[in-house]
Amino acid sequence: MTEFTGVKPSEFDAMAGKHTEAARRLEELAQALHSELQGAGLDTSPAARLRQLAGRVTTQAEDLRRRQKLVHELQRQKVTFGMSTAVGSFLEMPDGLEAAKGLLDGTLAGRAALNAADGNAKALVELKKYAARTGDSEFVKAFLGTLGAQGVTRLPGSLAARLRDAGTHGDSDLLAQLSGQGKDALRMLSAALARGTDPKNPAYMGAEFLKDLVREGRAQQKSGDTKYTGYQAQALIWRAHDGKPPYSKEFMEVVGRDVIVYEFEQRKDEWAASKDLLGRMFAGAQVPIVDLAGALGLGTMLRPGTHAGNPGAKASSLVDDLFHAAKSSREASHALLDQTPAGWKESVLHYLLTTRWGSSRYLGDYAPFNDLLVTATTGRDETSQRLAAEMMKTVADEVRPAFGKGENGNLEIKNRETFDRFAPLSYPLARAIAANIDQFSKLLVNHEAFGNVAAKDLTYALVLAASHDAGFEALVRAQTEHMRAALDTVAPVGLNASNAERLGFTKADVKKFDFDKNGRVDTADIKQFLVDRTVEEALPFTFIVETRRQALIAQGLDDKKADESLKTMVGDAIGLLPVPGAKQVGQLATGAFSELIGKEYDRLAGAARDEIANRVAQQMSEHRRGLDDTYRTLADNRLAVERLAEQMVATAMLNKGLLDGLDMKDRVFATGTPPTLKPFAEMTSKEYSQFLAWTRTTGGSSDLHDRFKNTFRSTSEVDDYLGLETPPSGDGK
Repeated sequence: MTEFTGVKPSEFDAMAGKHTEAARRLEELAQALHSELQGAGLDTSPAARLRQLAGRVTTQAEDLRRRQKLVHELQRQKVTFGMSTAVGSFLEMPDGLEAAKGLLDGTLAGRAALNAADGNAKALVELKKYAARTGDSEFVKAFLGTLGAQGVTRLPGSLAARLRDAGTHGDSDLLAQLSGQGKDALRMLSAALARGTDPKNPAYMGAEFLKDLVREGRAQQKSGDTKYTGYQAQALIWRAHDGKPPYSKEFMEVVGRDVIVYEFEQRKDEWAASKDLLGRMFAGAQVPIVDLAGALGLGTMLRPGTHAGNPGAKASSLVDDLFHAAKSSREASHALLDQTPAGWKESVLHYLLTTRWGSSRYLGDYAPFNDLLVTATTGRDETSQRLAAEMMKTVADEVRPAFGKGENGNLEIKNRETFDRFAPLSYPLARAIAANIDQFSKLLVNHEAFGNVAAKDLTYALVLAASHDAGFEALVRAQTEHMRAALDTVAPVGLNASNAERLGFTKADVKKFDFDKNGRVDTADIKQFLVDRTVEEALPFTFIVETRRQALIAQGLDDKKADESLKTMVGDAIGLLPVPGAKQVGQLATGAFSELIGKEYDRLAGAARDEIANRVAQQMSEHRRGLDDTYRTLADNRLAVERLAEQMVATAMLNKGLLDGLDMKDRVFATGTPPTLKPFAEMTSKEYSQFLAWTRTTGGSSDLHDRFKNTFRSTSEVDDYLGLETPPSGDGK
């Protein structure tokens, strides 16, 4: 907290004047002394020291004059309040000049905002002058302190009411002007509010300010003839947020949680009535509480990042606006979703996915909630994983009645309304599964628990998740990274007790991988472990691709060819790069990847799998666009995944040294004497395809491909969980 010093204005003025005069006299004395000493042929260093002293006093005098000027301005603006004592009146003055400037500007900005809330047209122009100051903690404290929670609530209410009046009177120029000024004001207010409600920020206003926001939010407000609740106005501030800085978990714990409970309290009777047949006839749909812009028919006219538009455009609920504010921070999103309010029998996440979901569908404004879900469920922490599991289980239970077995044995949509109801959640659901691809694999392969999610739940969740094009791509990319990482855990050829530490392994690893117990990890040992890992990784691919296929069949899209995203992944050879940060052991691997692996790629080590997949895809496309032209006309997704698997197996064999020492004489993909593998960035598509063929025939990877394909093509487990009887899939259809 900034320290303050008490000063008497008259004495402060006198002190500033005396310092200025002293500095002038010291400088004159120094000059005179220098002339006398020089004329007498004596050492002039005393004069130099006196001049240094004069310089320091001059600096102090200049500082005092700046403070004096600021004190006068603070007095003139009546920004600070004096204090009367027995020895005279004192003015409270921040010790730092910047703090004092922040106090002055913040107070003036707060007054401008209050004037704007009172309808002063010029005040918005004045307020904009301070927009760049919201990063200054002293400014923010003074700004919010002047406004108070009431002023914070009044300003957006006044802006919305004035916009509505301008529209009513057909004043298009004023409408556009107020829309632009209003967006600027709300953006500024949101940035200040995010800082002022974060205990970790120097601008923190305290816990009582958060409670005041709640009190004002629940209270009835009025601007002219327009009546509204405080939260309807505050919601416009949340929606104006650009994420910098994010709102704090404390804001979401106090204000955010109350907003969700408040809407439920206000709407629970209407929502309950809308769920039965008679209620739907009279009560209609499940309508949320819209923000003030929506209530007044302003649409997006006060939403930064949008054009002024026309009144009556897309509205938003106050809860959706809250989601928008929370999505920028994982900590804030967790604070909002990972809790059960007092008296509730369900968590907030479950409530939003079930009880309230009809309200989200009413406005069709899915982006804020979907973005929030992605933020909350894709982290590697325990809370993110718990929320991801709860989301998978909840959505799987809700969507399961939509599906059944069709006459041809494949999946059929039995209840289209239920499928369409939850289809908007398909992408965040896919991202949640992709971020937890390791748990996904353990659930299918080792039958390990993931929260309350069973393999059957996961399968139904996948049907919905994989039905989304971008969601399916995220799932395949994540599983590709998982398989690459799994293959990389296998030891290299030649590992033994003497070189284990140098190669990044332990003596226990030597015993683990030395299958024939001869003291050395040889080719046969490595191939056996590669087979095991390859078969294990094929099963998750089966579930991802087969649920995608069944989802397309159920929607009547079964004639769709391979997804373009997978064609691109194969063409860019995304499966070919080793895992970021992995050590290159094989001699051929060192040359093959030399021009593709650098510091940027290695920095991806330890990142989330979906992040790695996206970054790798970008890098691959930049280096080798169109490397695998042969497979750009892939018939279906299965062939694409098999091609990715082939690339990953080739990478593993390169890295583990299984291809070192093999004859490459006269091979088009080799260079130099003795021949070594060309860097992949230099290979043509023909050379690359011949390298993969050589890996199969000479390197012995055919067995690995066959084992992957046999497991991958067997869809019996998916059929069992979905209750299907699909025909054999050997034809690739």
